[in-house]
Amino acid sequence: MSEADDLALRVAQTLLAREGTGPAWGVEIEAAREGYARVRMVVREDMLNGHRSAHGGMIFAVADTAFAYACNSRNDTTVAQSATIAFLAPASAGDALVAEAREISRSGRSGVYHVSVRTADGRAIAEFTGLSRTIGGAVIN
Repeated sequence: MSEADDLALRVAQTLLAREGTGPAWGVEIEAAREGYARVRMVVREDMLNGHRSAHGGMIFAVADTAFAYACNSRNDTTVAQSATIAFLAPASAGDALVAEAREISRSGRSGVYHVSVRTADGRAIAEFTGLSRTIGGAVIN
């Protein structure tokens, strides 16, 4: 593992440890490297909507989490400036959602990231695009 990728993993682990949401939802980091992150979350009964499928907010949340880890991977404090999501298929209780974030471009303090959310067996659930803004300061010292 390169020094940059080791830093990216430590940043992701630090962000997850500081959150209330990720640990409460059972978010796990599967991989993190510079400009990239992959996280996993199993859909629970309390994450379902009235149609008994995964609530869109939960799908957005797992995508946003992967986005956060990818855009902070260089240890520069970075936040979401905007994000959009396209929901493609429902997920059910027991489905493991895997959100994979990839950096598409960075220029100055702005970055564009694409996140695919799929079930563990590869079924497409959602596609997310996030625009990041670096605000300065290190995530970890």
